[in-house]
Amino acid sequence: MREIFFIKFKLRHKEDDFKFFLLSIYGPAQLEHKSLFLSELVRVCSNETLPIIMGGDFNIIRSPSEKNNANYSDRWPFLFNAVIDSLNLRELELTGRKFTWANHLHNQTFEKLDRILVCTDFESKYPLTTVHALTREISDHTPLLCNTNSSSQTYQHQFKFELGWLLRDGFCDMVRDVWNSVVDTGTPIERWQNKIRRLRQYLRGWAKNISDHYKKEKKNS
Repeated sequence: MREIFFIKFKLRHKEDDFKFFLLSIYGPAQLEHKSLFLSELVRVCSNETLPIIMGGDFNIIRSPSEKNNANYSDRWPFLFNAVIDSLNLRELELTGRKFTWANHLHNQTFEKLDRILVCTDFESKYPLTTVHALTREISDHTPLLCNTNSSSQTYQHQFKFELGWLLRDGFCDMVRDVWNSVVDTGTPIERWQNKIRRLRQYLRGWAKNISDHYKKEKKNS
């Protein structure tokens, strides 16, 4: 179902027949449309009996701490928080960075506009759900990865660093470039985690390409 400010999907977990609604949110940036957005959110969620998870760009911050400057008005955060409370929703804690949006001005503004909200039934079903901010590369918004951490998810092999990589020409320079490509935001531990995560992701792909190339050479020799 497509509304003005979101798309609603009815989903079913095929293993245990758990049904829920997923709302993909795109809130309006224009102040004159925010009231309609919040009203639509209340109308749709109030009429649903199935668990709900919603996420995306809400275009509203919840508190002054979600912005990096003092240009703050309490009107829309107050109403947004009231809607969240009235619908008995809870925001899943975000890791990886503090803000999810930035403009391109000289004195940049950073805000947390993107988030994931769940109802209590969904949280009870998936109590280990986490939300992590990924690397922002093209959009001015940070993509969020929501992981329910359920046991039925596809297993991913543990990352293994090969000592032989250190003998390859240019390897250390490549690692340094990947490490420095990650924007330094958040706490020291969050910055370190982001850099390690990005480096691990990059080396997985790099190692696979090296392995495929080696197998191709061996086959043709």
